[in-house]
This record gives sequence, C-alpha cells and structure tokens, in this order.
Amino acid sequence: MAEQTTSSPPWRVAGDWFDTCKCAIPCPCTFAQPPSEGDCEGVLAWHIREGQFGDVRLDDLNVLMLASFTGNVWTGEHTDPYAAVFVDERADEQQRAALGAIFGGEAGGWPQQFAEVFGPEMRGMDVAPITVEVDEDLGAWRAEIPGRVTARAEALTGPTTAEGARVQVHNAPGAEVGPGQIATWGRATTDQADAFGFSWSRSGKSSKYFPFDWSGPD
Repeated sequence: MAEQTTSSPPWRVAGDWFDTCKCAIPCPCTFAQPPSEGDCEGVLAWHIREGQFGDVRLDDLNVLMLASFTGNVWTGEHTDPYAAVFVDERADEQQRAALGAIFGGEAGGWPQQFAEVFGPEMRGMDVAPITVEVDEDLGAWRAEIPGRVTARAEALTGPTTAEGARVQVHNAPGAEVGPGQIATWGRATTDQADAFGFSWSRSGKSSKYFPFDWSGPD
C-alpha cells in the first residue's frame, strides 16, 4: 500500500459493502475482538452507487477483495495479513486507476486509515466480471466472480425477531467501513473462493452489511 499522494483530486464514493467470513455469528472483529477461531478469512465486496474521483465518474462499479489474517486487527496484534483485489471489468482505464488509488489507500480518506491498520501483503490484483447485489430491504445480499468467488447471505432472523425487521448494531467499535454506519447482520448461505492462493467453501457463518460513504484526500 502506497502513501497518500499530494496529487489526489477531491473524491467521494458511497454505496453498499458486505462481507462473508469464517467467524461464528456475529463476527467478533466488528466488535474489535479477536476472530472466533483465532484467525479469519473471507470476502469483502463493495458496490459504488455514486462515486467521483476528480472528473472521473465511478457510479455503479464494483470492487471485491479476498483477505485473511490471524489475531486482532484493531489492536495491532494481528499477523499474516494477506489480500487480493478484483476490479470491475466494466471500468475503463481512468476508472481503474481511480479505484486503485482509492481502495489502495493512496488517495487518503478512510481507505488509507484502514490500510494502515490492516497492512496486508498483496497476493495479486485482477480485472474481472464482478456482480454485487443488495436487496433494498436488506433481506439478502450477494456477490460473484464466476468460477472464482461466490458470497451470498440472508439477513439474520430468529424466534423473537419481528417479521421484516433487521438485526442491527450502531456505533460498532470495529467497523470495516469506518465510523458512523449501521451494521445489519446476516448468515452466509454460500461462501466460496478459489483465487490467488485463497481457497475455502462453507456456509452458515457470519456475514454483515454496511453502507459506506468515503471522501478524500483529507
């Protein structure tokens, strides 16, 4: 991850983020605690509903990351952080450069702060057809890169959850999208990856949805 550059134009991206991971429900990482099995690996997906990097529009583009680590990321006691990133194949050259600058942390804002906390060793980056879909009522969310990544989840429910209500957390102490957003908890129905040395296939583990709204370079 590169340091912030002084040449980054003003930018903003806002939209939908979710993950699926190997932790039990709810993932302790969101509460700034160690993963439930000591280590964690999973899929992180972003859909940009509205975005701009200087004069470059980023609306409706997707980014997906595979990541793993051991220990507590939020206390700086984690080890073996690895990641690989996929950028939407629909993005043109300027859009890909803008997404790389934002999500790589070079353009400042929350992504830079999170990159400094997580500090992953990058296993690779690729351009791919990425589908990211989130139900408007937050009943389910899903992402896919054919043959490489599939992540699907349904909103968490239980015997005392009102019909149509969502299980949510405010002021999460370990929010991957930064402060000020509300987490909606889910259960992964499919969590599969086979790319850049990441390989897993499971279901029934933790998932959560957050909206995100980032800007920079400040």
